[in-house]
Amino acid sequence: MDAALAEFAENGYDRASTNRMVKAAGIGKGMLFYYFESKKELYHYLIDHALGIVRDHYLSLIDKQETDFIERMKQATKVKMASFAESPNVFNFLGTFFLESVPDLPSHLQRQYEQLLVEGNAIMYENIDKTLFRGDVDVDKVFKLIQWAMDGYQNEVIGRLKDQKLSDVDFDPYWAEFYAYLDILKKSFYN
Repeated sequence: MDAALAEFAENGYDRASTNRMVKAAGIGKGMLFYYFESKKELYHYLIDHALGIVRDHYLSLIDKQETDFIERMKQATKVKMASFAESPNVFNFLGTFFLESVPDLPSHLQRQYEQLLVEGNAIMYENIDKTLFRGDVDVDKVFKLIQWAMDGYQNEVIGRLKDQKLSDVDFDPYWAEFYAYLDILKKSFYN
């Protein structure tokens, strides 16, 4: 599965090669097609698997009772980074999946994907105490700015850590830097 996730993440659906997948996995091509009738069926299986991981190992761990938006985003980022460290191929695959148009996505997967987007949006934005923000700012725009800043930092860290064994990385300096940026955001947008 990791070989297939990595291949699709690297090359997208159209350019992904089952030959490269089986070579990376160290199995025969017949074994792959014993379990999956086609590349498309494998792709759909991986979508289902990856969406389940996001739902069960990422979204479900975020505390929706936290009403401070930055604190919730901090928590979400920490959970996401831990999930990414545990399953980098899943998150890389989903990044590719979200950006490309998928051929003939079965209706159950389309519904699952749409439901996950709704759940993710609710987890991030419902039950937020908007009174924490300054009165002279558009809170919805601030939400976006904060989210973009956090996503950008997260992507920068992922880039810095590329090709490193994540179990050997001391994340404390990264978290300290991240929290310093969050403090700046709070000073900029909070009362």
